[in-house]
Amino acid sequence: MGENTLAGRFFDAAIGLLERVRDEESTHIAAAGATIADTVAAGGRLFAFGAGHSSLAAQDVVYRAGGLALMNLLAVPGTVGVDVRPATLGSALERVDGLARAVLDASPARAGDVLIVISLSGRNALPVEMALHARTLGIKVIGVTSVAYAARTRSCHSSGTFLKDHCDVVLDSKIGVGDAELTAKGIEAPFAPASTVVTSALMQATMAAAAGELAERGIEPPLLRSGNVDGGLEWNARVMAEYGDRIFFQH
Repeated sequence: MGENTLAGRFFDAAIGLLERVRDEESTHIAAAGATIADTVAAGGRLFAFGAGHSSLAAQDVVYRAGGLALMNLLAVPGTVGVDVRPATLGSALERVDGLARAVLDASPARAGDVLIVISLSGRNALPVEMALHARTLGIKVIGVTSVAYAARTRSCHSSGTFLKDHCDVVLDSKIGVGDAELTAKGIEAPFAPASTVVTSALMQATMAAAAGELAERGIEPPLLRSGNVDGGLEWNARVMAEYGDRIFFQH
């Protein structure tokens, strides 16, 4: 086994998944971008939610250079990343009924807004309930998930449904059940997950589609610039002042 063999295999697997998503999800990405553009144009707000490692892709589009300033993180305490101790508590919280409803009801999200719900398996109570309740509130839901889980696993939500069943638009990451791309002799467990790479790419592609859709309508997309380039801070201050009532991470 050469020292770079497994690394190269992982890159090949990730690139293959990215190509599949690009080719097979283009219509859904365009639909998600149009949904976001509709919301921005109508004065709505944008929110992204993910639990555990799925939160990484949600955080990646919030307060991000080159990203839409209106994207806000909808955080559920104890489930954002692995900063909670023990880390297994975060996984346990994903299975608690009623938590998503309580968080969403206490959030600034309202009818006419968009909520992106990211969950690889889409089977736990938290993302399912988040999407289900959001739609009852009149919030458009874009789900980012692996549809394969619905065919090969059982839902952990009392309804028996998955995230994909409660979305206006579904983006399928094509990640296989178990989220591990490699196996090798002498390594007992499958390894090298690619879900973060692919899901983050799906999110950025959707943001790009939304920006393009807004531009085609003659609306300047409310994008942030890097604060590490000349004029970036001044640009961002203007955007945040103009859209301040729809940006919650600066309050």
